[in-house]
Amino acid sequence: MNEPVIARHWVALAAPKVAPAVATSTVLILGRIWNANGAEHSTGNAALMVVLAAGAAAAGVFASTGWAGDRVIAGTAFATSGSLALAGVAGYADGLSLPLLLWALATAVAYGIAARHWRTDHRATVAHHRNTALRRLDHAHVERVEALRAGAQIEVAREGAAYATALAHALTARATLPGFDPAALTRAGLPELPAIDITKES
Repeated sequence: MNEPVIARHWVALAAPKVAPAVATSTVLILGRIWNANGAEHSTGNAALMVVLAAGAAAAGVFASTGWAGDRVIAGTAFATSGSLALAGVAGYADGLSLPLLLWALATAVAYGIAARHWRTDHRATVAHHRNTALRRLDHAHVERVEALRAGAQIEVAREGAAYATALAHALTARATLPGFDPAALTRAGLPELPAIDITKES
């Protein structure tokens, strides 16, 4: 069975590759906007971001170590904690050097985590295509064998029908000759005609 080939748009192909950089850049930009609107050297705002980042990190720890731990929830919680920490530093610091350093570090970590998922997805996709190709080869082999078998049966039936027709014509022609003795032919031994069941398909 042929599956439709769907060509994905280049935006859909590029979106997962740029998503980590876009996410960390968005957090950095929002942090600097927050810095320009009064968060610079604000102890209360910094304490709030520390509490929020610590809470998200704790949620990630609980989600990853609990008896009903979920890797997706844990990853989301840790990503949220890192984003809050980056936003807090970007909002509290008065210069760009530390926020940019943390942005570069966060982007590198995000791409490292994403690359692992991309490799897993690639392996799953390759395995799926390989299994699909093997199934197609198996089905094609079975179809070829069945086609050859049906062709051989049809050829045998045609040969048997041609033999029977030729023998019937020969007997008919022999019967019209003078001096033909059917009893002598029976005594000599007439070859038995094969039983053939021929079905004509329109």
